[in-house]
Amino acid sequence: MSFSIYHLKPAFQRLLRPVAAGLFRAGVTANQVTLTACGVSIALGIGLYIAPVPGAFALLPLWFFLRMALNALDGMLAREFGQRSHLGAYLNELTDVVSDAALYLPLARLAPFDPLWIGALVLAAALSEMAGILGQSVGASRRYDGPFGKSDRAVLIGTLGLAVALWHPLPAWVGWLIPLAVGLTAVTVVQRVRKGLQEIR
Repeated sequence: MSFSIYHLKPAFQRLLRPVAAGLFRAGVTANQVTLTACGVSIALGIGLYIAPVPGAFALLPLWFFLRMALNALDGMLAREFGQRSHLGAYLNELTDVVSDAALYLPLARLAPFDPLWIGALVLAAALSEMAGILGQSVGASRRYDGPFGKSDRAVLIGTLGLAVALWHPLPAWVGWLIPLAVGLTAVTVVQRVRKGLQEIR
């Protein structure tokens, strides 16, 4: 079984449970948290793309961490405080893909990152989430298998954002981390499909 940052999620949720309870008491809903996280992601991505000031890329690791917390909180509000909804299920999956795309694309404005490979990562990331969701359509569970899921990509892009802020311009070899990420994400797609099929046999 491959290790992913996703396996740390249960411990992270335990730390955030009091925060989720506080949000519930304040009348905040899971869907509001989901949409807020997506809105900030889009705004940050557009801002960095339009004005790719190297120092501003330090916001990426900070926001990825906060967004991970918000993603955990919306899930806890839905599951543990009776806020599950069909709309929420759609929003949870769609906003993740949109947010990831918005936050990856600004790297395409800076050397040594190739815009085509950044685009390939956006596509591969969307396919990996689709492969995970489609497990449910064939009678399997929502699959989170693979070596390079959403949390792993967040760690990579956040780290690269911090590196840009501290050491821009980066050496040419750093650009090859994106093709590597595309390859690992492709492996993740294959594993999610394979594990989903195995589950229903």
